[in-house]
Amino acid sequence: MESGRASLTADKRRPSDTRPVTVIAPGHGRRAILRTAMRAMFGVLALSLAGAGLAACGESGSSGTQAPASVSGAGCAPVAGEKLVVLDDDKKLQQADNVIAAINTKVADPVLVAALDKVSGALTPEKLIALNKAVDVDRKTSKVAAEDFAKAENLTTGIEKGKGGAIKIGAANFSESATLGALYEIVLDAAGYDASVQTIGQREVYYGQLTKGDIQIVPEYAATLTEFINQSVNGKSATPLASGDVDKTVAALKEIGGKQGLTFGKASKATDGNAFAVTSEFASKYGLKTLSDFAAKCSGQASVLGGPPECPQRPFCQPGLENTYKIQFGKVLSLDAGGPQSKDALKKGNASLALVFSSDGSLG
Repeated sequence: MESGRASLTADKRRPSDTRPVTVIAPGHGRRAILRTAMRAMFGVLALSLAGAGLAACGESGSSGTQAPASVSGAGCAPVAGEKLVVLDDDKKLQQADNVIAAINTKVADPVLVAALDKVSGALTPEKLIALNKAVDVDRKTSKVAAEDFAKAENLTTGIEKGKGGAIKIGAANFSESATLGALYEIVLDAAGYDASVQTIGQREVYYGQLTKGDIQIVPEYAATLTEFINQSVNGKSATPLASGDVDKTVAALKEIGGKQGLTFGKASKATDGNAFAVTSEFASKYGLKTLSDFAAKCSGQASVLGGPPECPQRPFCQPGLENTYKIQFGKVLSLDAGGPQSKDALKKGNASLALVFSSDGSLG
């Protein structure tokens, strides 16, 4: 869950960051672990705000047991299929973990920021999934995947030349961050800088390097970084500044991050955070595109939710679906956090809806 993000397990991933996203190929599991770790702080905070009355793991409704008889509605039985699709979070349950460049203000001249914004402008949810698929599923290197993407999107066309100089880009140790770092390197080289990518560790480690200027740029995630800085500055119990609104979240990030010596590029449309998926066959059968569609047509006894063991307790998982969308489930399966178990449960027709990560390459 690390990349970015306010998440299921806590600061998300990134991203356990808050940012809990997967197939997966070797290396992706590590990313999910990182994401879960960093988001843990925010997940715990959100849990305290949600109240102590949430169902505990292992109670009725978890691990595949039948939910209480109070669950109303017929629901929608699972439908097996090979392709997974994410339902749009139209009520903004999840935090706005949009990809955004975090820049040490000392190097943030307009040409450099504009070059990085070329990357953000090209990234959509679908294209980020395709980039991750190229690396995590098709086994290309991040460098090759980035070069292919830059060529296809004409990223270096029209880039102005800057004042030059060496620029160190920090990439966290999961594949998506490495690919984003490689894209940043391509556009900065085109702008006349001598850019290089350096693999770094978790946010707790590299954040200090970024603010000091030992590294100058890091691909980040808006909501998760906002809450990381917020809790670092104002304490673990600080009132959350991030939300599902990307504009408000980025505004909060720029305000609090600016005081720490950071400047930020434009937020991309692409996100890396919690999401809920169904099979394409399920979506077609019941006519679903959004979680509100699921709520209107599939709340009830036959519907099965798949998620990590802590899902019944976490405000961005089962309680969030219940409170924000008024969705009830007949069963809740205790699986993994967006990993092979959750995706297999969907594909094999054991789960109607399951938690995944929004930029997971296996969704492409």
